[in-house]
Amino acid sequence: MSDLAPFHVAFPVHDLDAARHFYGTVLGCPEGRSTDEWIDFNLYGHQIVAHCVGAKGDAVAGHNPVDGHAVPVPHFGVVLPPAEWRALADRLQGHGVTFVIEPHTRFPGQTGEQSTMFFHDPSGNALEFKAFADLGQLFAK
Repeated sequence: MSDLAPFHVAFPVHDLDAARHFYGTVLGCPEGRSTDEWIDFNLYGHQIVAHCVGAKGDAVAGHNPVDGHAVPVPHFGVVLPPAEWRALADRLQGHGVTFVIEPHTRFPGQTGEQSTMFFHDPSGNALEFKAFADLGQLFAK
């Protein structure tokens, strides 16, 4: 695989202070530029922007069944090397984050085997972080 360009995603939050704590302190994302209405964060080299939209709404539109779990949709996150994924899972557990889907390995021994975890930010946005022992399996069929 070649080096990937950083992605950008903007997402709604209802409280910038809660977003700043969650993304900055809990996830450990360095903060970039900000105003009274939005905050840029560096999520493993990718630019994510929390935009304050006021009252908390239902950020999850639905769920899809995957490997016996109800996966929240929409969601976003990053594919990390296994050691970084484990360190993030431990960090989240240390901060008392409640998981929608606990850290586990999905599709063990099959094509596309991956470690995954799902959780929500304080505004209800669903995040998934994954790790592949073999990153070449990322787009395997």
